[in-house]
Amino acid sequence: MGTGDGGAAARCALCGTEAAGPCARCRAPVCGDCCTLTDGGATTFAICLRCERRGGASLRPAWLGLMGWLALVLLALAAVAALLTLARS
Repeated sequence: MGTGDGGAAARCALCGTEAAGPCARCRAPVCGDCCTLTDGGATTFAICLRCERRGGASLRPAWLGLMGWLALVLLALAAVAALLTLARS
């Protein structure tokens, strides 16, 4: 994965060889030997071995966290709308 202008290639964060791309979780550059593939719906992602040891090869916890955060925002907006409706009455 060269930079295209003759610069140095990105190095794997785990072993130091030339990296193939970033980890889908921590965005660290990893090579093909230091990552595992995971199914993220319609797309396949590469997860570094360090992230796999910490939380498995699934992106489900990240998606559930995002959905929980969005639910809290929607709940807060619903509470504000309810207060505004009560204030008009």
